Amino acid sequence: MKVDDIMIQLEAKHSGEFEYLQAVREVLASIEEVYNQHPEFEKARIIEQLVKPDRAFTFKVPWVDDQGDIHVNTGYRVQFNNAIGPYKGGLRFHASVTLSTMKFLGFEQTFKNALTSLPMGGAKGGSDFSIRGRSNAEIMRFCQSFMLELWRYVGPDTDVPAGDIGVGAREIGYLYGMYKKLARENTGTFTGKGLSFGGSLIRPEATGFGGLYFVHQMLQEHGIDIKGKTVAISGFGNVAWGAALKAAELGAKVVTISGPDGYVYDPGGISGEKIDYMLELRNSGMDVVEPYVEEFPNAAFYPGKRPWEQKVDIALPCAIQNELNEADAKQLIANGVQCVAEISNMGCTAEAVDTFLEHKTLFAPGKAVNAGGVATSGLEMTQNAMHLAWTKAEVDTKLHQIMANIHEQCVKYGTEKSGYINYVKGANIAGFMKVADAMMAQGVV
Repeated sequence: MKVDDIMIQLEAKHSGEFEYLQAVREVLASIEEVYNQHPEFEKARIIEQLVKPDRAFTFKVPWVDDQGDIHVNTGYRVQFNNAIGPYKGGLRFHASVTLSTMKFLGFEQTFKNALTSLPMGGAKGGSDFSIRGRSNAEIMRFCQSFMLELWRYVGPDTDVPAGDIGVGAREIGYLYGMYKKLARENTGTFTGKGLSFGGSLIRPEATGFGGLYFVHQMLQEHGIDIKGKTVAISGFGNVAWGAALKAAELGAKVVTISGPDGYVYDPGGISGEKIDYMLELRNSGMDVVEPYVEEFPNAAFYPGKRPWEQKVDIALPCAIQNELNEADAKQLIANGVQCVAEISNMGCTAEAVDTFLEHKTLFAPGKAVNAGGVATSGLEMTQNAMHLAWTKAEVDTKLHQIMANIHEQCVKYGTEKSGYINYVKGANIAGFMKVADAMMAQGVV
């Protein structure tokens, strides 16, 4: 396999799908050497099969707003690979959603799910619908219209969607309610459900919790104590909330959150009632963070900027793809950052990742760091299948063990001769080998 040759072919066929092409190139660059040590992979054209989704659905989603006006959005579901289990991946409702972002996320999800060691394949879906400013009734009508098309293609042993940006417990409830009515079954097809109808404890916090468990493992591996470390976090939704909660619990001090309007720097640390307010702000429907400084005047608001300019020990992108660029990476390194970990999916640009790796900065990719969310979704699937519910402690213990196992795989496959642990390479190779072995065992299908 030659990465450049494959990328030339993909770019010719999928020009303009920048996020998808970026994700594929990153994985292929990491696995090229190990792939070429397995001639059976090349004979079976594993890469040619793996970089293309099994199928991608695109459909219209018409809905009526509270004024009686009709809107038409586009819905997507990309079922990327089910070699190791039913398709599994979130639904994202955001104006930025395109086929390219869905393909990139589905591709990443395939390897992320493989890392958890749970039997889940990779998928992703969503719509360019934005929940901002919409009433509960409008969101319900949109979700019901969305499911009128999607319900045919999902099921507990086929494809199990979850939440993502713009899709929380409320949206999952509306989606699952419509699915249940159409499919005439109550089989827990969605994850991220409410606790009253099959949801799992700590699922909303799980991505952030898992991310901090992974970061804690990284730091311990390198003899660094997380206690007393300052942490920059982006975003202020469920992922950032969970990350801030667990960081504070582990003894670190979170000093930033961010939104589309800019970021907040709080030198006193964001913990306790401040974390509660952060979630309250998000749940209010306000897509901005500036009101934080009105509630806590010792903090400062930086309009139109990102938190990576602050001097911190640990940087955790928690919002959206490509939110930390090369200039941000250089600024963090100049400020002496000790660890950077993507809790968002592909939170750093390719140039930023290269910069961290060139400087031997302790860096880990989203497919490993943020696997806690889908891992807990997998645990929710297990609870639903067994018709029982585990305690918070039971779920948290299982999540902690899964993240420790992922870290172990990254170290195994990513340790270089120099002793530097390339977590990008380790995560990509570990996930790829599991999926490739399953594909080989199942033949050309």
